[in-house]
This record gives sequence, structure tokens and C-alpha cells, in this order.
Amino acid sequence: MAITLTDANFEELVLKSDKPVLIDFWAEWCGPCRMVGPIVEELAREYDGQAVIGKVNVDENPGITMKYGIRNIPTLLFFKNGEVADKQVGAVPKNVLLNKLSALL
Repeated sequence: MAITLTDANFEELVLKSDKPVLIDFWAEWCGPCRMVGPIVEELAREYDGQAVIGKVNVDENPGITMKYGIRNIPTLLFFKNGEVADKQVGAVPKNVLLNKLSALL
């Protein structure tokens, strides 16, 4: 299951992670976010132990959202060694996210 990331735990779970991190920036009211959500959950199960997969509710965590300039959702950021390594804006098929995440392993 994808972990819930917040302004409070972001640094510890993402920036200090020794594994690649995929973050789904989403909101309850966002239709395309509901399409991407189940894919993110599948990736969390498939990459358990290999990568950190998390979700940030943009309405509840404005600090992270502003820091990374998230203006459109869903936006998925891929981190490696505490730095943004890749980005995907909008709903896409699972294989697009799979390829981006696999490239960081």
C-alpha cells in the first residue's frame, strides 16, 4: 500500500530514502487522480522493498506542493538520492510509470 506523505514526514521518508521514491500528488476532487490512484497502489505492492511509493494530498499539504511547484494534478515525481529525477503530469497508463520507476532502480 502506498504510504501517506505529509509536510511533516516528507524529509525523512523521501529526501533521506536510500531507495527510489515515486510520489503521487493528488486530491479527492480530481477525476484523473482517481484513475491514477489504483495504478500507484499496484506499483506500491509490486515494488515493496525496492522503492518507496507514496501519495501527497495537495489540499492537506501545501508546503510540499508549493516547494515542488505542483500546479496540475495528478503530478507524479520520481526521486533518487533526495533529488527529483523524473516527472509525469497527468493520467498515464501503468507502463509509463513502470518504465520511469524501473529506470531508477
